[in-house]
Amino acid sequence: MDRYDFAILFLNSEGTDMQTRRWLRTSVLALGLAAASPALWAQEIVVSAAASLTNAFQAIGQAWEKANPGHRATFNFAASGALLAQMQQGAPVDVFASADQPTMDRAVAAKLVAAGSRSDFAKNELVLVVPAGSQATPGALADLAGPGYRRIAAGTPASVPVGRYTMDVIERAGLAAPLQPKWIYGESVRQVLDYVARGEVDAGFVYRTDALVKKDGTRVALVVPTPSPVTYPIARLAASRQAAAAQSFIAFVKAPQGQQILGSFGFSRP
Repeated sequence: MDRYDFAILFLNSEGTDMQTRRWLRTSVLALGLAAASPALWAQEIVVSAAASLTNAFQAIGQAWEKANPGHRATFNFAASGALLAQMQQGAPVDVFASADQPTMDRAVAAKLVAAGSRSDFAKNELVLVVPAGSQATPGALADLAGPGYRRIAAGTPASVPVGRYTMDVIERAGLAAPLQPKWIYGESVRQVLDYVARGEVDAGFVYRTDALVKKDGTRVALVVPTPSPVTYPIARLAASRQAAAAQSFIAFVKAPQGQQILGSFGFSRP
């Protein structure tokens, strides 16, 4: 007995209350449509992408769907490390786009990524931002050690790529010890951005593209060079049931139209 037959049987049961019957009728209709028209769902893909890609990928998704009638992209945005953990636990994902190379390396090592499908598609920069209404602007990273900066936001280094880039820069600058008690960690780069925009911290490290999202609430104080470039890789998942559609989305991201959309949100070519 499949889910559709079970729902019908339960719906006809005398012991089923009215509220449950209403819910079951809706479920039966949805299951019936899916069973009768499997092609309606054949081209839907799930894209797990770094939080910093939210606005750009939403726009790319709309453009890809328009260029490919019958296709649909559903997005899951979060810190790259959190997305990797979800996939390792069996989350159904077709395309993965990370904000750093190490996270994608781990996905490859875990055999989650389809062989030969990985490639870089965008580049970003690390910046230090302060609240738009801040009276002080650091002229150098060393200024953060001063008394004017008591709370500094960064992504959680263990799971948020922007946090790892930040800590690498801070350690190389010899500022790890003086800044250690000042850190306020965010679970994604967008959470760090929100902390700064709301004035809950004195400064924060985000990507240049994120700073553009909240230009009214934040101000870029410094562009922070990183030892390794901030490049974004994308890949198809080995377990994808929509391999052709997933590969089509990846190709669109890397094609001129996709690159133009990424550029409009502040990303550059890798």
